[in-house]
Amino acid sequence: MSADGGVDARAVDATLTGVGVGPGDPELLTVRAVRVLRAADLVFVPVMADRPGSDAAAGRAERTVREYVAADRLRRLPFALDDRGGVTARRAAAWDDAARAVVEAIDIGARSLAFATIGDPNVYSTFGYLAQSVRDLRPAVRVATVPGVTALQELAARSGTPLCEGREPLTLLPATAGLALFADALAGPGTVAVYKGWRRHPELLAELRRQGRLADAVLGRSVGLPGERIGPVDDTDHDLPYLSTLLVPARREHRGGKL
Repeated sequence: MSADGGVDARAVDATLTGVGVGPGDPELLTVRAVRVLRAADLVFVPVMADRPGSDAAAGRAERTVREYVAADRLRRLPFALDDRGGVTARRAAAWDDAARAVVEAIDIGARSLAFATIGDPNVYSTFGYLAQSVRDLRPAVRVATVPGVTALQELAARSGTPLCEGREPLTLLPATAGLALFADALAGPGTVAVYKGWRRHPELLAELRRQGRLADAVLGRSVGLPGERIGPVDDTDHDLPYLSTLLVPARREHRGGKL
């Protein structure tokens, strides 16, 4: 809103687009994603709130889009990405600060703004919180998203694992949701994918063993990045990066058995 309570014209013709840039490999960006990023006045990228403003602070999204976006159009938005325990004060403050940075860019003339997010902007992404916060400040700002390849899809492709066939469900859940959800999904008829399993990895391993599924599981560490590791679950390796993906395919007795 403007100072007199009317609609701010600068916000009416501004668009904020969440762009999914995949799990880390620049070749996995869609043609649409590249087009939107290149056309944007500014491209925002998330970084850890407590890291210094150096190249070492660059997050996965920033490193992925550098091939397509000039450095002078990139802007870092610090987020409390490693906070635990829900909406902490530090996390809420980071959302508010990021939204104000986007609004300031609009107020000085930016009309096309993009936010590069790993994976897909509608799947466990920071973009949803940013978009909501920007709309609270400037309700007239248009919000759009460009879908991206998820780590789940890339891990399935790289490991040769069909995700779902016939009537099988596909369950995606964060390990932070608790072991009970994982156990229930694992006991079901479909494929189970787990994100954010690093701190819960020993618990996930124990449940895989209990249900006799350890030999079926595939683990992806740093998928799409240099040094990635994709393969069977090593039950002695608990030192996982935050962005790890666990994939447990459905049990299939014969071809077409779930049709």
